[in-house]
Formats: sequence, structure tokens, C-alpha cells
Amino acid sequence: MEETIRIQLRELLQQEVVLATGCTEPGAVALCAAKACRLLGREPERLRLRLSKNVYKNAMGVGIPGTGMIGLPIAVALAVVHGDPDRGLEVLTLPPDCVEDGKRWLADNAQRIDIGVKDTTDKLYIECTATAGDATATAVIARRHTHFVFLSLNGETLLDTKQSLFQEQDNDDNPQQDNRQQLELTARMVYDYATTTPVEELQFIDETARYNDAASQWGLRGAGLHTGALLMQQAGGDAVHTVVARTVAASDARMDGCPMPVYSNSGSGNQGITCTLPPHYFGQLKGCTPEQVTRALVLSHLMSIYIKRGIGRLSALCGIVNASIGVAAALVYLNGGGYREVCFAIKNMINTLAGMVCDGAKPSCALKMATGIYSAHTCALLAVHGHVVEPTDGLSEACVDCSIRNLGRLGKEGMCNTDDCILDIMTHKK
Repeated sequence: MEETIRIQLRELLQQEVVLATGCTEPGAVALCAAKACRLLGREPERLRLRLSKNVYKNAMGVGIPGTGMIGLPIAVALAVVHGDPDRGLEVLTLPPDCVEDGKRWLADNAQRIDIGVKDTTDKLYIECTATAGDATATAVIARRHTHFVFLSLNGETLLDTKQSLFQEQDNDDNPQQDNRQQLELTARMVYDYATTTPVEELQFIDETARYNDAASQWGLRGAGLHTGALLMQQAGGDAVHTVVARTVAASDARMDGCPMPVYSNSGSGNQGITCTLPPHYFGQLKGCTPEQVTRALVLSHLMSIYIKRGIGRLSALCGIVNASIGVAAALVYLNGGGYREVCFAIKNMINTLAGMVCDGAKPSCALKMATGIYSAHTCALLAVHGHVVEPTDGLSEACVDCSIRNLGRLGKEGMCNTDDCILDIMTHKK
């Protein structure tokens, strides 16, 4: 593999695999609010937030770190009193006394916050306008959770890349059309990078396991739906059950508002947890070398990024689908399989999980994560024994990249009405 391509793939991984505290949608909303408040330069008398339906859906029912509360109002309150937009998706990483300040502010000022849905074709869109007296500041995030496309203060535009944003909508659903984003990924390229790059160039990915394992330890004490803790009680030393239990415990913690950051993938902490912990834990239990585990982590994360590109940053197709496909590829590698078997596992997974919908970020995401990881083990097992779904089956084709494109088309084009239906159901519950 050419050195220039290796460098671009490394930079792509470092761009898409980043630390985030709490669910990324509330975190991004808090980031946008913090930016608007900084521009305003004083405490706002009113905050008007308008979100794309996908962001709104993912922020409704998830715990906000350290607060014991769910939903956007407390996230916005924390952004108002102690938000630092320079912290990116760690904007909600705050000490307990700052959290208490946010709670008090919200108790006295909840009426200042107006949150609604924006009529936009952008699936990831966050707009916050903060006002105080005659002063007005607006910040807009779009396409990626930390990507500001518009800033203004008192009618003066400070930043505006909306037009170029709209021109890019038919590309790869990513705002930066630099060399990293224009690079045409394939399954072969991902596999070769993970398995042939000098390992010292890949070891940065090992940090993901340290952070995400810490969240798992938190969750195993009992958090969220207690999925991981209960599964761990029943694991009985079985490797697969142990891997699943320890992994979903991190989702239990994160969705319950654990204040510890995790490494995310493609803007999702749950996707980052899924891509990281199964290869890490399975490699340990199987006695794999540190180099093998490092390469498996890269394969898992980068394959998920590749597949997610076709689906889009936010979709009605659950992100556990692409993340667990990355896991299946990594498990094949750790079990001694090669590129042929990795392709088999990918096709098997596409024909297993393609219909899993995203109905918002919430504690029960741990259940979907468990389903994805169990499926990854099954599909990887079939693959290493030479079994693969027929190219006439469902979304699968003989070409693995064609199969991946079919999955992306389902997520990006085929499930738009599904998104509308899910949001309507979620916002009209009795």
C-alpha cells in the first residue's frame, strides 16, 4: 500500500474515532449552545434551538452525564453556565459542582429554552440562537457533530459555509472534501491497511480500549437496563457471552449518563464501544498477541467507517449495524481467517441485521448492541468455516463492495419514510 494512502487512512481514523462524553447528539446540541453563548458574550435571556428530526430523536431519551437526568434541557443548561465550545464533544465533561450549577439554572430558567424540529433535508443539523436584550448570536452545526457551518453576531455573519455544504450533499455525507474524505474506500483497502501497515503506526488505536473498558467497568456495577451486569452473571465463563456482557455494560453506563468519556466512531459513542470492546476482549480471552489485537481494532473501526459512509451520518438504520459488521471482520481475523473470510462475514452480517432501525438513543441501545455482537460471532464463525450467504440472497451480491453499497442505499434512500414514522410515534406517545 502506498505511503500516501496509509497516511490518509490513519488521518481518517483519527478524525472519526474521537473522545465523547455522553450521547453525541445531546453533546453536539450542548456544543452548539455553548458556542452561541460565547458569541453572545453574556448569559442569554432566551435560547431557541431547532434540530433535524434525527438529532431530535436521538436526544429525547438519553441520560446526560453526571446529572441523573435525561433530555436536552439539562444539556443546554450545562452549556449556558459552564459550556466551553473548545472542548468539542467533551463539552459535558464537568465536575459535580458545575453540574449542580446547571441544575439550579434550569430550575429557575427552563422557560428560556425553546426546542423544536427544523424542516431540513440535512439529517444532522443543530441551530441555536441566543438572545439578550438587543444582542443576538446564532451558531449552526451540520453534517458532523462538531462541524460549525454558520456563525453570526448581531446580524453580522462571522462564518458561512452552508452553500458548499448543500453542494456536497450527494457526495459521502461528510463536510470535509479533503484527501481523507475523497479517498475511495474498498473492503480490500481496509483489510490491507489493518493487516500490513507497520504496527507502530497503528498503536494509537489501543487507547480506545482503555477508555471504553473503563466505561464497561462502570456499567458492570449496574446502570441503565443492567443488561451487561445481568448477562455477566449468566456468562459462566463462556467467551462469547462474556464479550457481549462486558461490551454492552459500557452502553448501559453511557446511556445512563456516565460522566466518563468513551471513544466514538463516526460520531457515535455506541458505535465506538461496539467497534472497540469485542475485538479487545475476544483477543484477550483467545490469547492473541498485542499486535493481533491492535490490527483487529483497526480493522473493526475502519470497516465500520467505510460502511457508515454509504449509509450517512444519521439514518433510520441503526449504527450498530455497520459497527457490528466491523466487529465480524475483526473476529474473523482473530480466528485466523483472511480477506476471503472477512468478505464472507460482511455478507453474512448484511443479510442478518439490515432491517434494524434506529428509534433514538436510549438505555435499550444496549439490547441492540448485544444483538449485533452475537450476530457478529455467528457470522464470523460461519465465515471462517467457509460458509457465506448466496449472492442471490437479499442485499448480498458476489462483490462485497456492491453488497456494502446496497446496505448504504437502504439506509440512505430506502428508510427516509421510516425516519418520519419513528419520529411521529416518539413525539405522540400517550
